[in-house]
Amino acid sequence: MTIAIIGAGLGGLALARVLHVHGIDAVVYERESSRDARGQGGMLDIHSGQRALREAGLLDQFFEIARGEGQDMRLLKPDGTLLLQEDTPDDAPLLRPEVDRADLRDLLLDSLPEHTVRWGHAYESAGDGVLRFADGRTATYGLLVGADGANSRVRALLTDARPEHIGQNMIELCVSDIDRTHPDLAAMVGRGNYWVFGDGRSLAAQRNGDGRVRIGLNFYNTGEDWFADSGIPFDDPAAARVRLLEMFGEWDPRITALIAAADDTIVPRSITTLPIGLTWPSTPDVTLVGDAAHLMPPVGEGANMALLDGALLGIELAGHPDDFPAAIREYEREMFERTGAAGRMSADIQELLMSPDASERLLAFFQPG
Repeated sequence: MTIAIIGAGLGGLALARVLHVHGIDAVVYERESSRDARGQGGMLDIHSGQRALREAGLLDQFFEIARGEGQDMRLLKPDGTLLLQEDTPDDAPLLRPEVDRADLRDLLLDSLPEHTVRWGHAYESAGDGVLRFADGRTATYGLLVGADGANSRVRALLTDARPEHIGQNMIELCVSDIDRTHPDLAAMVGRGNYWVFGDGRSLAAQRNGDGRVRIGLNFYNTGEDWFADSGIPFDDPAAARVRLLEMFGEWDPRITALIAAADDTIVPRSITTLPIGLTWPSTPDVTLVGDAAHLMPPVGEGANMALLDGALLGIELAGHPDDFPAAIREYEREMFERTGAAGRMSADIQELLMSPDASERLLAFFQPG
Protein backbone atom coordinates (compact mmCIF):
# COMPACT_ATOMS: atom_id res chain seq x y z
CA MET A 1 0.00 0.00 0.00
CA THR A 2 1.39 3.38 -0.99
CA ILE A 3 1.60 5.82 1.93
CA ALA A 4 1.40 9.41 0.68
CA ILE A 5 2.28 12.22 3.07
CA ILE A 6 1.29 15.75 2.09
CA GLY A 7 3.74 18.27 3.53
CA ALA A 8 7.44 18.13 4.41
CA GLY A 9 7.11 19.80 7.81
CA LEU A 10 8.21 18.26 11.08
CA GLY A 11 5.20 15.96 11.49
CA GLY A 12 5.29 14.58 7.97
CA LEU A 13 9.05 14.04 8.03
CA ALA A 14 8.95 12.38 11.47
CA LEU A 15 6.33 9.97 10.11
CA ALA A 16 8.40 9.19 7.01
CA ARG A 17 11.52 8.64 9.12
CA VAL A 18 9.88 6.29 11.64
CA LEU A 19 8.31 4.32 8.79
CA HIS A 20 11.76 4.07 7.19
CA VAL A 21 13.24 2.81 10.47
CA HIS A 22 10.63 0.04 10.40
CA GLY A 23 11.29 -0.81 6.76
CA ILE A 24 8.15 0.82 5.35
CA ASP A 25 8.34 3.13 2.34
CA ALA A 26 6.42 6.38 2.07
CA VAL A 27 6.36 9.32 -0.34
CA VAL A 28 6.28 12.92 0.91
CA TYR A 29 4.78 15.48 -1.46
CA GLU A 30 5.78 19.09 -0.76
CA ARG A 31 4.55 22.19 -2.59
CA GLU A 32 7.82 24.09 -2.09
CA SER A 33 10.36 23.73 -4.88
CA SER A 34 13.24 22.71 -2.61
CA ARG A 35 14.25 22.52 1.03
CA ASP A 36 15.73 26.03 0.76
CA ALA A 37 12.75 27.62 -1.01
CA ARG A 38 11.86 29.74 2.04
CA GLY A 39 12.94 30.43 5.60
CA GLN A 40 11.77 27.99 8.23
CA GLY A 41 11.13 30.34 11.15
CA GLY A 42 12.94 30.60 14.45
CA MET A 43 13.82 28.43 17.41
CA LEU A 44 11.74 25.61 18.85
CA ASP A 45 11.57 24.41 22.45
CA ILE A 46 11.69 20.62 22.07
CA HIS A 47 10.67 18.70 25.19
CA SER A 48 8.01 15.98 24.77
CA GLY A 49 9.00 15.79 21.11
CA GLN A 50 12.30 14.23 22.17
CA ARG A 51 10.44 10.91 22.41
CA ALA A 52 9.68 11.14 18.70
CA LEU A 53 13.33 11.76 17.88
CA ARG A 54 14.29 8.76 20.00
CA GLU A 55 11.83 6.57 18.05
CA ALA A 56 13.34 7.98 14.86
CA GLY A 57 16.85 7.03 15.97
CA LEU A 58 17.92 10.67 15.87
CA LEU A 59 18.06 11.77 19.50
CA ASP A 60 21.86 11.85 19.78
CA GLN A 61 22.11 13.86 16.56
CA PHE A 62 19.43 16.20 17.87
CA PHE A 63 21.46 16.89 21.02
CA GLU A 64 24.41 17.83 18.80
CA ILE A 65 22.43 20.67 17.18
CA ALA A 66 20.32 21.70 20.19
CA ARG A 67 21.22 24.75 22.27
CA GLY A 68 21.00 24.21 26.02
CA GLU A 69 21.73 27.89 26.61
CA GLY A 70 18.57 28.62 24.64
CA GLN A 71 16.70 27.73 27.82
CA ASP A 72 17.86 31.04 29.37
CA MET A 73 15.03 33.45 30.10
CA ARG A 74 14.59 37.10 31.02
CA LEU A 75 11.19 38.60 31.91
CA LEU A 76 10.69 42.37 32.13
CA LYS A 77 8.07 45.06 32.47
CA PRO A 78 7.77 47.76 29.76
CA ASP A 79 9.55 50.27 32.01
CA GLY A 80 12.64 48.02 31.97
CA THR A 81 12.12 46.45 35.41
CA LEU A 82 13.71 42.99 35.41
CA LEU A 83 11.27 40.56 37.04
CA LEU A 84 13.08 37.29 36.42
CA GLN A 85 16.38 36.08 34.99
CA GLU A 86 17.21 32.40 34.63
CA ASP A 87 20.59 31.39 33.25
CA THR A 88 21.17 27.77 32.32
CA PRO A 89 24.30 26.11 33.76
CA ASP A 90 26.58 24.62 31.13
CA ASP A 91 26.08 21.12 32.58
CA ALA A 92 22.29 21.37 32.86
CA PRO A 93 20.29 18.50 31.31
CA LEU A 94 18.76 19.22 27.91
CA LEU A 95 15.16 18.98 29.10
CA ARG A 96 13.80 21.85 26.99
CA PRO A 97 16.62 22.85 24.64
CA GLU A 98 16.06 25.26 21.78
CA VAL A 99 16.82 24.21 18.22
CA ASP A 100 16.61 26.11 14.98
CA ARG A 101 13.58 24.82 13.06
CA ALA A 102 15.60 24.71 9.84
CA ASP A 103 18.32 22.62 11.49
CA LEU A 104 15.77 20.16 12.88
CA ARG A 105 14.04 19.90 9.51
CA ASP A 106 17.40 19.29 7.82
CA LEU A 107 18.17 16.55 10.34
CA LEU A 108 14.94 14.77 9.42
CA LEU A 109 15.37 15.33 5.68
CA ASP A 110 18.92 14.01 5.70
CA SER A 111 17.78 10.87 7.51
CA LEU A 112 15.48 9.83 4.64
CA PRO A 113 16.37 7.93 1.48
CA GLU A 114 16.89 10.03 -1.62
CA HIS A 115 13.69 10.88 -3.50
CA THR A 116 11.45 10.23 -0.49
CA VAL A 117 10.45 13.90 -0.70
CA ARG A 118 8.98 15.00 -4.03
CA TRP A 119 9.45 18.76 -4.19
CA GLY A 120 7.24 21.04 -6.27
CA HIS A 121 4.06 19.00 -5.78
CA ALA A 122 1.24 21.31 -4.66
CA TYR A 123 -1.65 19.15 -3.46
CA GLU A 124 -4.99 20.03 -5.05
CA SER A 125 -7.41 17.21 -4.17
CA ALA A 126 -7.73 13.50 -3.54
CA GLY A 127 -10.26 10.73 -3.88
CA ASP A 128 -10.66 7.11 -4.98
CA GLY A 129 -6.98 6.49 -4.33
CA VAL A 130 -5.76 9.24 -6.66
CA LEU A 131 -3.88 12.40 -5.69
CA ARG A 132 -4.22 15.43 -7.93
CA PHE A 133 -1.67 18.23 -7.94
CA ALA A 134 -2.04 21.85 -9.02
CA ASP A 135 0.05 21.36 -12.18
CA GLY A 136 -2.12 18.50 -13.42
CA ARG A 137 0.08 15.63 -12.27
CA THR A 138 -1.46 12.71 -10.42
CA ALA A 139 -0.28 9.90 -8.14
CA THR A 140 -1.90 6.95 -6.44
CA TYR A 141 -2.17 6.27 -2.73
CA GLY A 142 -3.49 3.65 -0.37
CA LEU A 143 -3.15 5.83 2.73
CA LEU A 144 -3.17 9.62 2.66
CA VAL A 145 -1.71 11.62 5.59
CA GLY A 146 -2.29 15.35 5.71
CA ALA A 147 0.77 17.02 7.22
CA ASP A 148 0.12 20.26 5.37
CA GLY A 149 -0.11 22.66 8.28
CA ALA A 150 -2.53 25.25 9.56
CA ASN A 151 -4.24 25.83 6.20
CA SER A 152 -4.41 22.14 5.38
CA ARG A 153 -6.32 21.17 2.25
CA VAL A 154 -6.38 17.50 3.23
CA ARG A 155 -8.31 18.37 6.40
CA ALA A 156 -11.45 18.98 4.34
CA LEU A 157 -11.65 15.23 3.65
CA LEU A 158 -12.31 14.63 7.35
CA THR A 159 -13.88 17.73 8.92
CA ASP A 160 -15.35 21.12 8.09
CA ALA A 161 -13.35 22.75 10.93
CA ARG A 162 -11.27 25.76 9.93
CA PRO A 163 -8.78 27.90 11.90
CA GLU A 164 -10.28 30.94 13.61
CA HIS A 165 -8.63 34.17 14.73
CA ILE A 166 -8.00 34.28 18.49
CA GLY A 167 -7.62 38.03 19.00
CA GLN A 168 -3.86 38.20 18.59
CA ASN A 169 -1.82 39.74 15.80
CA MET A 170 1.96 39.51 15.63
CA ILE A 171 4.60 41.41 13.69
CA GLU A 172 7.82 39.52 13.17
CA LEU A 173 11.14 41.39 13.01
CA CYS A 174 14.76 40.30 12.94
CA VAL A 175 18.17 41.69 13.93
CA SER A 176 20.82 39.79 11.98
CA ASP A 177 24.33 39.06 13.26
CA ILE A 178 23.46 40.91 16.45
CA ASP A 179 26.74 40.23 18.29
CA ARG A 180 28.63 42.16 15.62
CA THR A 181 26.08 44.79 14.62
CA HIS A 182 24.57 45.61 18.04
CA PRO A 183 26.64 44.03 20.85
CA ASP A 184 24.82 46.08 23.49
CA LEU A 185 21.46 44.67 22.41
CA ALA A 186 22.96 41.19 22.19
CA ALA A 187 24.04 41.42 25.82
CA MET A 188 20.61 42.72 26.84
CA VAL A 189 18.73 39.86 25.16
CA GLY A 190 21.15 37.21 26.39
CA ARG A 191 21.48 33.66 25.07
CA GLY A 192 17.84 32.59 25.08
CA ASN A 193 14.43 34.25 25.43
CA TYR A 194 13.74 37.89 26.37
CA TRP A 195 10.10 38.70 27.16
CA VAL A 196 8.40 42.01 27.93
CA PHE A 197 4.66 42.16 28.67
CA GLY A 198 2.36 45.08 29.37
CA ASP A 199 -0.69 47.07 28.28
CA GLY A 200 -2.09 44.45 25.92
CA ARG A 201 1.19 44.12 24.07
CA SER A 202 4.37 42.11 24.28
CA LEU A 203 7.83 42.01 22.80
CA ALA A 204 9.43 38.58 22.61
CA ALA A 205 13.04 38.41 21.44
CA GLN A 206 14.70 35.06 20.87
CA ARG A 207 18.32 34.27 20.14
CA ASN A 208 18.67 31.96 17.14
CA GLY A 209 21.47 29.55 16.39
CA ASP A 210 22.60 31.49 13.31
CA GLY A 211 23.48 34.64 15.26
CA ARG A 212 20.26 36.55 14.67
CA VAL A 213 17.61 37.61 17.14
CA ARG A 214 14.03 37.03 16.07
CA ILE A 215 11.51 39.48 17.52
CA GLY A 216 7.76 39.11 17.83
CA LEU A 217 5.64 42.17 18.59
CA ASN A 218 2.28 40.89 19.80
CA PHE A 219 -0.93 42.88 20.00
CA TYR A 220 -3.60 41.17 22.09
CA ASN A 221 -7.38 41.51 22.01
CA THR A 222 -7.23 42.78 18.44
CA GLY A 223 -9.41 41.75 15.51
CA GLU A 224 -8.82 40.13 12.15
CA ASP A 225 -8.76 43.53 10.43
CA TRP A 226 -6.27 45.06 12.85
CA PHE A 227 -3.35 45.13 10.42
CA ALA A 228 -5.36 47.10 7.86
CA ASP A 229 -6.39 49.62 10.52
CA SER A 230 -3.03 49.87 12.30
CA GLY A 231 -1.45 52.47 10.05
CA ILE A 232 1.70 50.36 9.67
CA PRO A 233 3.09 50.72 6.11
CA PHE A 234 4.41 47.20 5.62
CA ASP A 235 5.59 48.04 2.10
CA ASP A 236 7.99 50.65 3.52
CA PRO A 237 10.21 49.02 6.19
CA ALA A 238 11.78 52.26 7.43
CA ALA A 239 8.39 53.93 7.85
CA ALA A 240 7.00 50.76 9.43
CA ARG A 241 9.73 50.84 12.08
CA VAL A 242 8.91 54.48 12.81
CA ARG A 243 5.23 53.63 13.24
CA LEU A 244 6.05 50.68 15.52
CA LEU A 245 8.31 52.85 17.65
CA GLU A 246 5.39 55.28 18.03
CA MET A 247 3.14 52.43 19.12
CA PHE A 248 5.64 51.46 21.83
CA GLY A 249 6.59 55.05 22.61
CA GLU A 250 6.08 54.83 26.39
CA TRP A 251 8.25 51.71 26.74
CA ASP A 252 11.85 51.90 27.95
CA PRO A 253 14.00 52.99 24.98
CA ARG A 254 16.51 50.26 25.74
CA ILE A 255 13.78 47.74 24.87
CA THR A 256 12.42 49.51 21.81
CA ALA A 257 15.97 49.85 20.48
CA LEU A 258 15.40 46.29 19.22
CA ILE A 259 12.68 47.62 16.92
CA ALA A 260 14.91 50.43 15.64
CA ALA A 261 17.72 47.93 14.93
CA ALA A 262 15.53 45.49 13.00
CA ASP A 263 16.19 44.52 9.39
CA ASP A 264 13.88 45.38 6.52
CA THR A 265 12.01 42.06 6.73
CA ILE A 266 8.80 42.91 8.62
CA VAL A 267 6.16 40.20 8.51
CA PRO A 268 2.58 40.48 9.83
CA ARG A 269 1.04 37.27 11.18
CA SER A 270 -2.55 36.73 12.30
CA ILE A 271 -2.76 34.07 15.01
CA THR A 272 -5.42 31.42 14.47
CA THR A 273 -6.29 28.10 16.09
CA LEU A 274 -8.53 25.10 15.50
CA PRO A 275 -11.20 24.23 18.09
CA ILE A 276 -9.71 22.63 21.19
CA GLY A 277 -10.36 18.89 21.26
CA LEU A 278 -11.24 18.66 17.56
CA THR A 279 -12.08 15.09 16.49
CA TRP A 280 -13.56 13.41 13.43
CA PRO A 281 -14.92 9.95 12.57
CA SER A 282 -12.08 7.63 11.65
CA THR A 283 -11.63 7.05 7.92
CA PRO A 284 -9.66 3.98 6.75
CA ASP A 285 -7.45 5.75 4.21
CA VAL A 286 -7.00 9.36 5.47
CA THR A 287 -5.66 10.96 8.64
CA LEU A 288 -3.87 14.11 9.81
CA VAL A 289 -0.79 15.07 11.81
CA GLY A 290 0.50 18.33 13.27
CA ASP A 291 -1.17 21.69 12.76
CA ALA A 292 -3.46 20.16 10.16
CA ALA A 293 -5.08 18.22 13.02
CA HIS A 294 -4.78 20.51 16.04
CA LEU A 295 -3.54 24.05 15.42
CA MET A 296 -2.79 25.57 18.86
CA PRO A 297 -1.70 28.97 20.17
CA PRO A 298 2.06 29.48 19.61
CA VAL A 299 3.16 28.83 23.19
CA GLY A 300 5.58 25.92 22.69
CA GLU A 301 3.50 22.79 22.14
CA GLY A 302 2.75 22.69 18.41
CA ALA A 303 6.09 21.39 17.13
CA ASN A 304 6.32 18.83 19.91
CA MET A 305 2.84 17.50 19.17
CA ALA A 306 3.61 17.34 15.44
CA LEU A 307 6.76 15.30 16.03
CA LEU A 308 4.89 12.94 18.34
CA ASP A 309 2.02 12.61 15.88
CA GLY A 310 4.35 11.55 13.10
CA ALA A 311 6.34 9.11 15.23
CA LEU A 312 3.36 7.51 16.95
CA LEU A 313 1.41 7.12 13.71
CA GLY A 314 4.47 5.48 12.20
CA ILE A 315 4.70 3.06 15.12
CA GLU A 316 1.01 2.14 14.80
CA LEU A 317 1.34 1.55 11.05
CA ALA A 318 4.41 -0.61 11.60
CA GLY A 319 2.51 -2.56 14.27
CA HIS A 320 -0.48 -3.18 11.98
CA PRO A 321 1.16 -3.86 8.59
CA ASP A 322 -1.92 -5.68 7.29
CA ASP A 323 -4.56 -3.46 8.89
CA PHE A 324 -3.88 0.23 8.36
CA PRO A 325 -7.48 1.22 9.28
CA ALA A 326 -6.91 -0.27 12.76
CA ALA A 327 -3.61 1.59 12.99
CA ILE A 328 -5.34 4.86 12.14
CA ARG A 329 -8.05 4.26 14.76
CA GLU A 330 -5.47 3.60 17.48
CA TYR A 331 -3.34 6.56 16.45
CA GLU A 332 -6.29 8.96 16.40
CA ARG A 333 -7.63 7.71 19.73
CA GLU A 334 -4.30 8.50 21.43
CA MET A 335 -3.69 11.67 19.43
CA PHE A 336 -7.10 13.16 20.25
CA GLU A 337 -6.54 12.63 23.97
CA ARG A 338 -2.92 13.84 24.01
CA THR A 339 -3.37 16.90 21.84
CA GLY A 340 -6.68 17.81 23.48
CA ALA A 341 -4.85 18.09 26.81
CA ALA A 342 -2.03 20.06 25.17
CA GLY A 343 -4.55 22.33 23.50
CA ARG A 344 -6.32 23.08 26.78
CA MET A 345 -3.01 23.85 28.47
CA SER A 346 -1.95 26.07 25.56
CA ALA A 347 -5.26 27.95 25.71
CA ASP A 348 -4.74 28.57 29.44
CA ILE A 349 -1.27 29.98 28.79
CA GLN A 350 -2.64 32.07 25.93
CA GLU A 351 -5.30 33.51 28.25
CA LEU A 352 -2.55 34.41 30.71
CA LEU A 353 -0.51 36.17 28.02
CA MET A 354 -3.53 38.19 26.89
CA SER A 355 -4.40 39.34 30.41
CA PRO A 356 -3.71 42.96 31.56
CA ASP A 357 -1.38 41.71 34.32
CA ALA A 358 0.48 39.20 32.17
CA SER A 359 3.95 39.99 33.52
CA GLU A 360 2.95 39.42 37.14
CA ARG A 361 1.03 36.26 36.29
CA LEU A 362 3.95 34.93 34.26
CA LEU A 363 6.28 35.60 37.18
CA ALA A 364 3.95 33.60 39.44
CA PHE A 365 3.79 30.86 36.80
CA PHE A 366 7.57 30.49 36.64
CA GLN A 367 8.06 30.96 40.40
CA PRO A 368 5.04 29.32 42.05
CA GLY A 369 4.65 29.76 45.79
